[in-house]
Amino acid sequence: MDTTSTTKPVQSENAVAADVARAGRTYLSVLDLSPETLEACLVLAGRLKRERRLGPDAPTARALAGRTLALLFDKPSLRTRTGFEIAMQELGGHVSCPPSADALGTREPLADVARTLERWVSVAAIRTFEHTRLREFVEATTRLRIVNALTNEEHPCQALADCLTVQERCGAVRGRTLAYVGDGNNVATSLTHAAMMLGLNLRLASPEKFALPEETLDAARRVARHGAQLVQVHDPVEAVRGADAVYADVWTSMGQEADQTHRRAAFQGYRVTSALMAEANDDAVFMHCLPAHRGEEVDANVLEGPRSVVFDQAENRLHTQKALLLMMLGGVEPDHDNV
Repeated sequence: MDTTSTTKPVQSENAVAADVARAGRTYLSVLDLSPETLEACLVLAGRLKRERRLGPDAPTARALAGRTLALLFDKPSLRTRTGFEIAMQELGGHVSCPPSADALGTREPLADVARTLERWVSVAAIRTFEHTRLREFVEATTRLRIVNALTNEEHPCQALADCLTVQERCGAVRGRTLAYVGDGNNVATSLTHAAMMLGLNLRLASPEKFALPEETLDAARRVARHGAQLVQVHDPVEAVRGADAVYADVWTSMGQEADQTHRRAAFQGYRVTSALMAEANDDAVFMHCLPAHRGEEVDANVLEGPRSVVFDQAENRLHTQKALLLMMLGGVEPDHDNV
């Protein structure tokens, strides 16, 4: 979302409607949001999570009636695809899932696909490889709203769910410390952006050749608020010590399978074990965006243990993606019951 005006900090659920009016038509990166709009999205997601039990009587059950979401996926997906499908349906809208060969420029130029779809649908969520393909899609259209459902470079929808989960488990995001152990990949990039904007301290531990590039860190530091500290180290223990949450992701992402053997060797010592979790605060939680490889980046007893919140994160993909759709399509009203 491109925000063109400055908003005031979110004070309550009723402030969400004001931030909705400032939402732009794209969400390709967390950096497309203003800090206030990011906060508003989390507030709205929490409200939608509570209201979901109302089913068809929820205030937003028909908010996107007559709107259609197109899911254009080059890569396989469970949480992203299903979360968007259910989100749109529960908001009263429709979903179209064209085959990737038809939807993402295999049979015809990508720009032609984009210009065709904008005549039919309100928003497209695109999961593809190079980030430049998203840009090409955006530049070919004038009114189609576009969401990054994952690229090689960024995964901004995951970051929303991650931050909502930290907020739920820690009581607040601001001032907490999260340790990310593993590959400096798309998940780490988007998490870094969101953490700095929300005032969440972040320590990244990666092998030197797999660390986030300095330009990514610099971009995150430029949007840091509330004294948020961003540190990148190579020692997992140094990153995890005293943290409120510990985050791991796969060592080999989609499209990197040919490099799997080399990556496994490089990441030895970066597995999240019970011993590593013991370096964090006593009430620290374990996070993972899934799918997970038990015995590789995380031990099974950590992933399945009482401190794991990985399925809370998975659930929160639905609520945050629903909030994102509402904000981009302008289908949310103030919560009058809490005025």
